[in-house]
Amino acid sequence: MPFLPKTRWRQLHRWVVPIAAAPLLLTAATGSLYSLLLEQGIDAFWLLKIHSGRFGPLNLQPFYSGLLGLFTLVVIGSGLALLISSRRARA
Repeated sequence: MPFLPKTRWRQLHRWVVPIAAAPLLLTAATGSLYSLLLEQGIDAFWLLKIHSGRFGPLNLQPFYSGLLGLFTLVVIGSGLALLISSRRARA
């Protein structure tokens, strides 16, 4: 991994993380909301479709789990790179 200045890592992190975190947050929110509604006796099956990657005509279900895993690794990697670059700057 080539060394980048701390400011460059911050810019990259600020750009990448919101894009990668959006599907993760959407999946967590729809899964939680579906469970809460189901406890109230409301079956909102459309939330499960969104939760599993089916967005109307756009069907990402076959590889949505893989995308979520990849996005999780991107968020972790970006944060670690930022952490490592800040420690190098201190040393």
